[in-house]
Amino acid sequence: MTRTDRLLSRLRAGEVLLADGATGTMLQSQGLDDGRLPESWILEQPDRVVALHQSYVAAGSSMVLTCTLGGTRFRLGHEGLEGRVADVNRRAAELARQAAGDDVFVAGDMGPTGQILAPYGPLTAAEAADGYAEQAAALAEGGVDFLLVETLSDLGEARAAVEGARRVTDLPILVTFSFDTHGRTMMGVRPAQAAREMAPLVEGLGANCGREPSEYPGILAAMAAEAPGAILWAKPNAGLPRLDGDVVVYDASPAAMAEVAVLLRQAGASVIGGCCGTTPAHIAAMARALAN
Repeated sequence: MTRTDRLLSRLRAGEVLLADGATGTMLQSQGLDDGRLPESWILEQPDRVVALHQSYVAAGSSMVLTCTLGGTRFRLGHEGLEGRVADVNRRAAELARQAAGDDVFVAGDMGPTGQILAPYGPLTAAEAADGYAEQAAALAEGGVDFLLVETLSDLGEARAAVEGARRVTDLPILVTFSFDTHGRTMMGVRPAQAAREMAPLVEGLGANCGREPSEYPGILAAMAAEAPGAILWAKPNAGLPRLDGDVVVYDASPAAMAEVAVLLRQAGASVIGGCCGTTPAHIAAMARALAN
């Protein structure tokens, strides 16, 4: 049985798996300059990326995400790396696998393009799908166990990501949205709508980032009502960010996130983790809470 088969078997049997925490905010705390993409460290500081993955594994994560949220050609262009999509994503997958070993799963992380799709913006759905296909192929080659398309706000972009990935790999795909605008995504999508339209296309769905962790049980309930039996993913921020001087801080403590993890399990989450502001200390507290 492959790792991917093991993953799906465990999730479909009702096991709850703990994902990792933040990547970008953690690397920034370690010296990544403001405005730079975390993906730049895949090539420049690979040891630090591996160390971050390892810290989550040590804290109790059953899966880690590759450092490739901005790994499409559209986002990598901000670092002049649009011509190295394959190199960056393949290497990111290899680094995550190095840290994970054979017992911890690796998700190939794919984020939004950062552009608005036509007819409201310049990027066509076909161009977006081509970009996601390019990224997905490299992640699969690097050894990820499944693909996670996350932090989305647009259903059209989600469909393009899935279409592109399906072109190049048969790995399972999970899609998660960021509901950060009065219960909707930035593009006005509600949880029930996201579930209704995406559940037939993917192996799992859910939410990440967003606003308060307390909003997540309601989001999951709305999704579960539209997609009974679906694998549900929940990865909230460690609370809302605020400025403390020049430093962005997240107020949810490890103990608070541990309470959230229990509530998310009760709400039906199959995979639970943390997004922005979530540290290995948060994940360790969540692991202890979920073990009880």
